[in-house]
Amino acid sequence: MPEKRLDQLLAGLDAPEVSGDAQAVVTSLTYDSRRVAGPGALFAAFEGAHFDGHRFIGEAVQRGATIVLAVRGRAVEAPEGITVVRVADTRHALGAIAREFYGDPSGQMTVTGVTGTKGKTTTTHIIAHILECAGMPAGLIGTIGYRTGRFVRPAPNTTPEAAELQEIFYEMRQSQLDQAVMEVSSHAVALGRTALIDFDVAVFTNIGHDHLDFHRTVEQYAEAKADLFRGLGRFGPRPGKPWPKSAVINADDPYAVKMMKASRAAGAHVVAFSTKPGSLRGDCDDQVTADDIHMGRGGASFLLRHVASGMRIPVKSRLAGAFNVYNALAALAASYELGVSVEQSAAALASFSGVPGRFQLVDLGQEFTVIVDYAHSPDSLANVLATAHEITRGQVICVFGCGGDRDRTKRPLMGGIAAEMADYSIVTSDNPRSEDPASIAREVSAGMGANNGRWAVILDRAEAIREAIGRARPGDLVLIAGKGHETYQIFADHTIEFDDVQVAQAALKELVPGA
Repeated sequence: MPEKRLDQLLAGLDAPEVSGDAQAVVTSLTYDSRRVAGPGALFAAFEGAHFDGHRFIGEAVQRGATIVLAVRGRAVEAPEGITVVRVADTRHALGAIAREFYGDPSGQMTVTGVTGTKGKTTTTHIIAHILECAGMPAGLIGTIGYRTGRFVRPAPNTTPEAAELQEIFYEMRQSQLDQAVMEVSSHAVALGRTALIDFDVAVFTNIGHDHLDFHRTVEQYAEAKADLFRGLGRFGPRPGKPWPKSAVINADDPYAVKMMKASRAAGAHVVAFSTKPGSLRGDCDDQVTADDIHMGRGGASFLLRHVASGMRIPVKSRLAGAFNVYNALAALAASYELGVSVEQSAAALASFSGVPGRFQLVDLGQEFTVIVDYAHSPDSLANVLATAHEITRGQVICVFGCGGDRDRTKRPLMGGIAAEMADYSIVTSDNPRSEDPASIAREVSAGMGANNGRWAVILDRAEAIREAIGRARPGDLVLIAGKGHETYQIFADHTIEFDDVQVAQAALKELVPGA
C-alpha cells in the first residue's frame, strides 16, 4: 500500500482546516471505523441518512486512527496527538484524497461506465468478456462483485464510494490492467462517487421505474443518469488518445435524446444502437442496429449493421430475450469504441455464456423450464415475463416479491404486471429488511386485483419456490424473480444464507422424479 504525507493529500482541497500535524504520514483511508488499519489510518466521518460518522470518531481513534476528517463546524473530541482536518464535505474530500493517495489509477486506464435501470450487469460482463477475448483483460466493477485481476471482492453497492473506487482501480493497476468496465448507478452519480473518474466510454441502456425512493421522480432519476454523459467532457482529452470520449446510447429509449444532448454538450462521439432501425431518434455520429432477429430458449441471432465500419454480419448470442439483444448491441458498440473490431466482438459474444442470476437456467433434466432472474422493477419483471412466454409453449408460473426499505410505489405496479402477464403468480418475500414481510406482500397484491385463483401469497420464499416447481407441468416455465445472484436474505434483525438457484435445485430433486 502507498504512504503519503497529509499535506500532499490535502493540496487539491478547498481550504481545509488542519489541527495537528499537517505532515503526518497517511498509510490507509477509511470511512468505516471497523476497518481502521492502525496508526497512520485516516478516518473520514460521513454524514449519512441513517448514520453519522462523527459518532464513531472515538471508536476509530481507539482502533488506531491518527488522522480524522470531519465536517467543518462539527464539534470533534479527539485526544492529544490526533490530527483533525475539517472540510465542507467529507465524502467529496475523501474521494479527492484517495485519488491522490493511490496516484490517480483510473487516470492511467481506459474506463467504460454503463448506466441504466436494466442491463448494466449483463452489458458490463459482455464488454469485459469481449475485451478479454481480444487480449485486453479488464477489471470489472458492479452488482455481482469487484474484479481487480488479483482479487474478487464482494459488492455491497453496485458502485462503491469514491475512495473505495480509487483503491479498486489501484488494485487493477497493480495487476497490470489497462481496461476497467463498471456499472454506474444513479445513486453513485448523484452522490458524487464517480465525479473523479475520467470515463472514456459511457453507455446508456434504458430508463424504467426504479429508485424513486431516492430520486423522487423519473425526471430526477433521468437527470442523474444524464450527468454521467455531461461529465464526459470534464477532464478533456487524454494525452496519447486522439479519439474523443464516446457515448453509446439506446436510441429506442424515450430518454435517448436527453442522453444524446448531454453527450453533445460534453463534446463526445455519439453512437446510437437500436433494434428498430427505421425509428432512430436523436443526433448521432454512428449507428449500430439489429434486424432479422430470431429468439428462442437457447439464445438469439440477428443481423448486425455497423455504419462506421461498413460491416453487416450475422451474430449469435447464447442469451435469451429481446432485452439481451439490446445488451449485446450496447456491448458490441462500446467494444468497437474501445478498439475491438466488429468481427472480433461478434465472435466473442457467441462464446459468452451469461451472468449468474440474469435469466439463469436451472436445468436438472426436468421437462419444464426454471429460470432465476434479478428482475426487481416493473419494467424488468415485464421484460422477463414477456421473454418467458416467447420461449415456452406452456404456462408461466412466477415467484416474486419486493424489497423492504425501498421504493414502495413500484410494489402494486409489479403485482399488476405479474397478474396480467403470468398464468399463475406467487407473491413472496424478497429482502424485507426492517419492514414486515406480510405488509410488503399486501402492497404488492393490492395491484393484482381480486384473487381469482391465479395468484397466492406464500411469505416463506423457499416454500414459495417449492410450490411453484410442484405446480409445473411439462412445457411450463417457472420464473423466480427478484434476487438473482444474491446468496442471502435480509430480515430486520438477521441475515440468512439463501440462494434461489440452490433452493430451486433442491426442490427439483425432491419433487421431480429423475431430476
